[in-house]
Amino acid sequence: MPKTLQANTLKPKLILVAILAAYAMPQMALAENKAEALELSKIEVVGTTPLPSIGTPINQVPSNVQTGSSKAFDQQQSLDLSEYLDNNLGSVNTSNSVANPYQADVQFRGFTASPLLGTPQGLSVYMDGVRVNEVFGDIVNWDLIPANAIANINLIPGSNPLFGLNTLGGALAVHTKSGSEFPGVKLTTYGGSWGRRAFEFEAGGVDKEKNLDYFVAGNFFKENGWREHSSSDVKQIFGKVGWQNDTSDLDLSLALADTMMEGTQAVPLSTYNNPKQAYTYPDSIGNKMVMLALKGSHFLSDDKLVAGNVYYRKNKSSGFNSNANSILAGDSVNVSSNTDQDGFGGTLQLSLLGDLIGHKNQFTVGVSADFGRTNFTSDSLQASIIGHETVTDTTSISVGQVRLNAKNDYYGLYATDTFSLNDQLHLTLSGRYNVAKINLSGMSSDPALIPVDSDLSGNHRYSRFNPAIGFNYNPTKTIGFYAGYNEGMRAATPVELSCADEARPCALPNAFAADPHLEMVVAKTWEGGVRGKLADNVNWNMGLYNAVSSNDIQFIASNATGGFGYFKNVGETRRRGLEMGLSGKFDALTLSANYGFVDATYQSDFAVGSPANSNANNLGQISVTKGDKIPGIAQHTFKIRAAYEVMPAWNIGTNVVLAAGQYARGDENNQDVNGKVPGYAVMHLDTHYSLNETWKLFAKVNNVFDTRYATFGVLGGNIYNLDGAGSQINEQFRSPAAPRAAWVGVSYEFGRAKKTAADVD
Repeated sequence: MPKTLQANTLKPKLILVAILAAYAMPQMALAENKAEALELSKIEVVGTTPLPSIGTPINQVPSNVQTGSSKAFDQQQSLDLSEYLDNNLGSVNTSNSVANPYQADVQFRGFTASPLLGTPQGLSVYMDGVRVNEVFGDIVNWDLIPANAIANINLIPGSNPLFGLNTLGGALAVHTKSGSEFPGVKLTTYGGSWGRRAFEFEAGGVDKEKNLDYFVAGNFFKENGWREHSSSDVKQIFGKVGWQNDTSDLDLSLALADTMMEGTQAVPLSTYNNPKQAYTYPDSIGNKMVMLALKGSHFLSDDKLVAGNVYYRKNKSSGFNSNANSILAGDSVNVSSNTDQDGFGGTLQLSLLGDLIGHKNQFTVGVSADFGRTNFTSDSLQASIIGHETVTDTTSISVGQVRLNAKNDYYGLYATDTFSLNDQLHLTLSGRYNVAKINLSGMSSDPALIPVDSDLSGNHRYSRFNPAIGFNYNPTKTIGFYAGYNEGMRAATPVELSCADEARPCALPNAFAADPHLEMVVAKTWEGGVRGKLADNVNWNMGLYNAVSSNDIQFIASNATGGFGYFKNVGETRRRGLEMGLSGKFDALTLSANYGFVDATYQSDFAVGSPANSNANNLGQISVTKGDKIPGIAQHTFKIRAAYEVMPAWNIGTNVVLAAGQYARGDENNQDVNGKVPGYAVMHLDTHYSLNETWKLFAKVNNVFDTRYATFGVLGGNIYNLDGAGSQINEQFRSPAAPRAAWVGVSYEFGRAKKTAADVD
């Protein structure tokens, strides 16, 4: 933080210092604005509730929290949040089934945050206290979060009930920059491989007389894509205005985004030597989003803090999907869809920081209400394959349509208390009561089925109290132990409820059938570990966890071709694993390493249609049994980040990512003859050179050794590969990762804090 205190912020800072000193929180990173403790780039506290507040020291959090800073984002020139997570954090692996850099599935501890509608979600994502999982399918659109507006992130593992619905495997909290902590102007432009060109800007400042600060960031990105028909056009704007006096703080933020992304499918192994070619096209998704949020806090007294937020979020998504069933004329389908989503709500919480029966204590209680309104439409038209394009014309007939309205009402009441038995031992108790109401109305028509129309109307309600308990024991300043147990829940989404009828399978996200009830998913997680310091600048950690989800929801493929299926509760699944990390600064070298072992398995038996699986029976089904591995999850991941300051003006950095093999979708029984999608090791390089205090040159090279690897696999019939009887030959399809690529750029800065090229955490 700046050493020079502004006169108008001296009093609130002294108040905060006194509070934190009284509660033995010496690690807390103090901000000029006491309500901005989570907006700093240096991370020594984490937000343990959905609404950002004064935070909790990491050594009092009973889980292996992982963090990331704006400095690390800048140094690595991370394209988006998903790329940063994949390159740096433990127990994270990504898969990109559509070959678009903004459309990655992120798996953490075997749970998923995905931008693809219909993917079962298990992670909640918050931006300044606003839940940004979309209201219709709980998906996470990485293209709507500008990387250069991020101050820091906290990845909080486990089924932490405080973060509400969808927190089965963890919660990702994103805190944005403020003008008081990120003053000055930075302009950046870069370009290179695949026609990528981008312009970014950010500016922040403080009006001392009016107690105001402001920050604005923007990103304008275009790329042709390395594969055919995989272009991206992303425009993002984020702005925030803050006001404070001696006891109060307000932040008003506005986020705008307009994106259009093309994607292309996985490639069959028989044509894997031509990875750039699209299997079929066109496929695209576009988002137009606006989000307005107001958050504030007020000290009622030195040890009582009330905080709250309200928000409105609107996202209009338009999609186009090519569904090729065969090369026969009229045997394919093109689907256009529109999803109009409105989300609004707020949170109110009270924190009491006073002693309890003579012991240091921090208690927070809060209430939240989140509402979603969705209008979804889709139209399916008969199409023919011409080359690799699915084409419709004026004579194409309708093969189905959906008209669906969904109403989500989510309520939560939560509380958490950290009680210090002494200076070394801390007990945390938490709990949250959730109520989720989902009402659906509409119809789905399919001329191939009798009756043609399906009524989508239905009312669903879920409620549950989810508890948590944790301990932290820090016998010295150099070592600490933690252990905890927590429970979280996920309500079935409108997408899943609208496609839950085995008798009327659908082709998500394109068509829906009737809506039988699905049970809520409940995850129960045990976690324990140890962390410490080998030296002042060297930290390490090691931990174990075990998470069991009951009533887990799986998309069950039917025996029909064309990707049809339905959602179903399939019993228990389990994720358990080991995490180890080391980070530190050794003179001119900054180094971090994270290893994650994730054993993700089904714990119940069920049958699923997978006619492309070599082990399928004559009905096209496979039997999944207890102990089978869940597809798409790398059992081992290892991340290394190293940055070396060659001289004060020149820095070189590298990320090395290793991931073990994974089973392909459709191989839930782990017995397909094609085996796993192989693991991989890939290296990226970045370098920065400061010409002077205002001009900086940088370059980035991804996949330095041009490694050929895939991050996603699925089983299916290849419409272009037929046997003597004219039947499609079943193959494993893989989504190839991008080959070697390079970009160069320049930044112009003024009015910012002085720093070297190697200024990283």
